[in-house]
Amino acid sequence: MTSDYLHQFFFVYYPYICLAVFVIGSALRYDRDQYSWKADSSQLLRKKGIRIGNNLFHIGIILLLFGHLFGLLTPQKVYHHFMEAGTKQMIAMVAGGIFGTLCFIGMTILLVRRLFDPRIRATSKPSDIMILLVLYVQLIIGLITIPFSAQHMDGSSMIALANWAQHIVTFRGGAADFIMGEAIIFKLHLVLGATIFLLFPFTRLVHIFSGVAAPIKYILRSGYQIVRKR
Repeated sequence: MTSDYLHQFFFVYYPYICLAVFVIGSALRYDRDQYSWKADSSQLLRKKGIRIGNNLFHIGIILLLFGHLFGLLTPQKVYHHFMEAGTKQMIAMVAGGIFGTLCFIGMTILLVRRLFDPRIRATSKPSDIMILLVLYVQLIIGLITIPFSAQHMDGSSMIALANWAQHIVTFRGGAADFIMGEAIIFKLHLVLGATIFLLFPFTRLVHIFSGVAAPIKYILRSGYQIVRKR
C-alpha cells in the first residue's frame, strides 16, 4: 500500500512540484539576482582539457535533450505510419548510446578538473559541484537503461514511458499507471530527471536560457549597432 502511494507521489505529483519550482524559481532569480545568471568559466584558471571536455559535454547533452524531447513527447500516431515502435526504440538506443558516450567522456573530463584541480576547486561553488554530480549520475543511469531497453525490443517500454510523459505535460490523469510495471532503473531516471528541474533555478544551469534567448534576441533586434566615427 505504501509503495502505491509513493508511486503516485513520484510519478504524478512530484513532476508538477519540480516544474512549478523550475518556472517560478527561474523567474524570481532573473528578477532579483541577474548578476548570478551565468556559468562562471574556469578556463582562466586552467586551459588543459577545457576545450575537448566542454565541447563533448555540450554536444552530447544537447543532442540527448532533444532526443528525449522528441522521443517522449511525439505521439505514437504521428510516426506509426512509417515506423514501428521497435524501430524507433532501436534508433533511440543507438543514438542515446553514441550521444551519451560523448557526454560521459566530456563530463568526466570536466568533473575531474572541478574536483581535483586545487585552483578550480577553491573557486567552485557547492552548487557547481552538486549539479555536475547529479548530471553525471543521471547520465550513467541513462546509459544503464540501454541494456534494459534491449530486453523489450518490441518498443513496449518506450511506449509506456512516452505515454507517461505525454500525460504529464498535457495534465491528464492516470500517468503513473503506464509505468507501474517498468524496471526500477527507468523510474530512477525519471525521478532524477524531474529533480534536475527542481534544482535548475538554484544552479548555474540557468545560463541555458541565455544561450537560447541571445540568438533569438539578436535576430529580432530593432536595428543595427550604431558606430560613430570621431
